[in-house]
Amino acid sequence: MTADTGEKLDLLGYDRSALEALLTQLGEKPYRAQQILKWLHHRFVDSFDEMTDISRTLRSTLAEIAEIREPRILQEKQSADGTRKWLLEARSGSAFEMVFIPEAGRGTLCVSSQVGCALDCSFCSTGKQGFNSNLGAGEIIGQVRVAVKALTAARDDRNRVVTNVVFMGMGEPLLNFDNVLPAARLMMDDLGYGISKRKVTISTAGVVPGIRRLAAHTDTALAISLHAPNDALRDTLVPINRKYPIAELLDACREYLAGLGEKRTITVEYTLLDGVNDQPVHAAQLAELLQGFACKINLIPFNPFPGSNYRRPSGISVRAFQERLVAAGYSTMVRTTRGDDIDAACGQLVGSVHDRTRRQERYRKIAGA
Repeated sequence: MTADTGEKLDLLGYDRSALEALLTQLGEKPYRAQQILKWLHHRFVDSFDEMTDISRTLRSTLAEIAEIREPRILQEKQSADGTRKWLLEARSGSAFEMVFIPEAGRGTLCVSSQVGCALDCSFCSTGKQGFNSNLGAGEIIGQVRVAVKALTAARDDRNRVVTNVVFMGMGEPLLNFDNVLPAARLMMDDLGYGISKRKVTISTAGVVPGIRRLAAHTDTALAISLHAPNDALRDTLVPINRKYPIAELLDACREYLAGLGEKRTITVEYTLLDGVNDQPVHAAQLAELLQGFACKINLIPFNPFPGSNYRRPSGISVRAFQERLVAAGYSTMVRTTRGDDIDAACGQLVGSVHDRTRRQERYRKIAGA
């Protein structure tokens, strides 16, 4: 049990090395971790009593000090396009969301790392909810477990339903590093969910120390939420840029790629805001900024939410921006808006946040509500 609170250990969040260390402390053989991980993430048991290939003594010990507690589903919605969104209960009492996006040949699960978000990107509905707490590693990997169980209830090919996981839900993953890392490891571990390292993507708004720390611990795919081609504009859209400007962010990404020792790219996320960052001059600046930077670019037409003054650009404007980048030699895709009829599109996730920052209160005053 944790020394300070006396709470039981959340065993869902233990990756292979952490579980082996725990078992060693208990006087057990480390290989027992393989058996336990299979019970947790392949067979989805909810009780230690169901782990029939380990001793009754170990089962009893685990029941005394640990628990198996996946996030509780509060609500589920399905979009007309097949996108599914779950509202889940966090241990803090607040609620957070995750989204599953089915596509031909793959299924992408968008998971949250925090309840709310400590950052305040001006075009993101999540940021307007304020911040409550970090999600534990068990609450993060628990989202994958919940989704896989729900999506494969009547199927045998469970590893083929969720093929990709992106840390692009609520929160800034690199501000919850110590919980995101073991969850990501479990996603990629064959004893967990067996997802390729190239198909687990950690997305950051630009937490430079976190990127540098990440390079020493994992080789997942990395995405950066850029959204502007210069510091002056990015300062207003993504406030963390005032602390870690674009040049510093790109340098950290280059270091991350260099440490992988193989040909990889960074995904650059760029939300297009009508009349704000979608003009020809912005495309030209972006093309110049990213020269020599190993990347692919995802353009995201803005997804409106209540209280926002931004607008989605026209399809013509989006295509023109894309064509300018392609002409400059960049692999550039436009992300198809999915699940906007259930507020599940990029930037629309809100959950139910008991805001510790009082940000919601400030925005209501600004809006005159």
